[in-house]
Amino acid sequence: MSSVNAHVFMNLSSSLRSLSLAGCDLQGKFPKIIFDLPNLNLTHLDLPWNQLSGQIPLSILNLTQLEYLRISNNSLEGSIPDEVTAFPNLNYLDLYDNLLNGTLPSWLYTTPSLKGIDLSQNKFSGHIKEFQSKSLEWIWLENNKLQGPLPSSIFQLLNLTQLSLSSNYFSGVIEFRMFSNLPNLEYLDLSYNSLSLTSNTTSTVNLTSLFLSSCNLSEFPQFLKGLKSLESLDLSCNKIEGKIPQWMKEVGNGSLAYLNVSHNSLTEVEHFPWKNIEVLDLSSNLIRGNLPIPASTINVFLISINSFNGEVSSLICNATSLRVLDLSHNNLSGTIPQCFGNLSNSLEFLNLKKNKFYGTIPPTFPEGCQLTNFNLDGNLLEGPLTPSILNCIGLEVLDLGNNKINDTFPHWLGSLPYLQVLVLKSNHMHGSLCVNSSKSSPFFSKIKIFDLSSNYFSGPLPVRYINSFKGIKNLEKIGSTMSYMGVYDRNDGGFYTYSIGFVMKGQDRELLKIFTMWMIIDLSNNQFEGGIPKVIGKLNLLKGLNLSHNNLNGAIPTSIGNLTSLEWLDLSSNRLSGTIPNRLADLPFLSSFNVSENQLHGQIPQGKQFNTFGNESYEGNKGLCGFPVSKGCNIIEPPPPKEGSKSNITFGWKVVLIGYGCRVVFGMSLGYVVFQTGKPKWLVNLVEI
Repeated sequence: MSSVNAHVFMNLSSSLRSLSLAGCDLQGKFPKIIFDLPNLNLTHLDLPWNQLSGQIPLSILNLTQLEYLRISNNSLEGSIPDEVTAFPNLNYLDLYDNLLNGTLPSWLYTTPSLKGIDLSQNKFSGHIKEFQSKSLEWIWLENNKLQGPLPSSIFQLLNLTQLSLSSNYFSGVIEFRMFSNLPNLEYLDLSYNSLSLTSNTTSTVNLTSLFLSSCNLSEFPQFLKGLKSLESLDLSCNKIEGKIPQWMKEVGNGSLAYLNVSHNSLTEVEHFPWKNIEVLDLSSNLIRGNLPIPASTINVFLISINSFNGEVSSLICNATSLRVLDLSHNNLSGTIPQCFGNLSNSLEFLNLKKNKFYGTIPPTFPEGCQLTNFNLDGNLLEGPLTPSILNCIGLEVLDLGNNKINDTFPHWLGSLPYLQVLVLKSNHMHGSLCVNSSKSSPFFSKIKIFDLSSNYFSGPLPVRYINSFKGIKNLEKIGSTMSYMGVYDRNDGGFYTYSIGFVMKGQDRELLKIFTMWMIIDLSNNQFEGGIPKVIGKLNLLKGLNLSHNNLNGAIPTSIGNLTSLEWLDLSSNRLSGTIPNRLADLPFLSSFNVSENQLHGQIPQGKQFNTFGNESYEGNKGLCGFPVSKGCNIIEPPPPKEGSKSNITFGWKVVLIGYGCRVVFGMSLGYVVFQTGKPKWLVNLVEI
């Protein structure tokens, strides 16, 4: 955009009415004179999904005929140009998802024809003033820094259908019955403010969507009783105690499809009366008793972090549209319903971790299996896992850790094309990880987290697998645009993240979200033997490596110095010998290092990150010396060279060569900069001086 000459529009200015450049990869700042063209009579300006930056130019106020203005999803900064008489004909304003700040412009309250405002996802601050225009139909101001009480004029906007004020700093007490004055209001979101709602009367609002998350509610509000047409209700993150009252079955009975009462203090749920419920979230409460089964229309069923007990009824498999099921962190017991395998034709996310399930893993996963996340961690399962799970070709996360599975390593899992996380830790698995197959196809090519710790695996470390871990190398560009791994639900727009537990820097951690850039290998507490293969140094993106408590011998390979993303390295309790490679001191992010209980000797590397490691990192290596252990190193200094000797000449040449080398490197770097960027002005000026 910055390179476009405004004069190219000169011949069009008298006739141009609508300009739409949505998603055209426009970059840079608005030219200040872009809207100074004579006789410009634009009524429609549409520039969303670009990379426009800088401030909105004041010249935009010249567009007095403008009816529609959308510049959403850019990086615009500063305040909105303000003039009391600006945009007298504007109907719709959409500046969603920018970096705009300051107070809302005065003309926003007075423009008589204005029907829609979306200024969400910005940094606007200050109070909302009284609206003088009564034509407004929707107001979206969520995710800003607005504060103060809501203006009373909002309750006089009779045409208002949508009002979203969530994630601001609004305060004060609101009588919910005031919304009854708005006969057309369908969508209301007051979540994540400092508001308090009061009303003891039944509401007559025709709402279909009501979001009151984090609104200081201590009970199910009485005004819900009159909401017969409600389709979506969010009461999460409040202080609601006890059980869901009987009268709640009247709320949206026949229409309620989304209900979120998570992160409260509910203790009892007898049944789910809603016949057409699709998304039901009861997670993070205190609910006890047997698990009620929702209607067969359910798509997303979340009850994690409660105290449900007893067995899971096979009736849950009547929910043939179920896509996300999270029963984790409860006291559920019995066997896993075998029908879960057949349910996998729709099921994408199945999390049963931290319960008391025993017996076998469902043996059959049919063709067309849709599972992407399968988590059975922390139960009493004895396995086995059958090759039918290869029908789940989209599987990304498989966590069978902390069970009682007694089996050899399932090599065939390596052919799952999208598997990124494999956790088999803390089982009774045994045997070698050596691959006898002569197939040339790579194993575990997408793997990012590979955790086989605390088993009975033996033999050498799996060199062929390590060679195939392309997902931990810089060989493949990271394709995902998501920051965390998870499932996106098309129906409710929710994103359900995967979770995992692992040992990080010697501490057990529970990650509720798996960051896409986490790259971890943990083969600790097994019976592996032989040397650490040099090929491990090719895993450039590795953040954590734990090979502790095995029978590994030989030297620490210097190639580990190539792991420039490494944050923790644990090689303790093995039979490693030789010295600690000095190259490890150059690892910029290494914050946890443990080589204790080995047979290492020589001086501990000094400087940089190694100055932060304590004596406990080196205990049990009698041959190590230097900081921080108490044993000093007896370093014999070479005698100083005689004056005029060859060593002096050699040293002089080293200086000359270093100086020469620096000039060569600078010259090559200079050439590279010019080659990449053309002829930078600053560089030309520098050279010409």
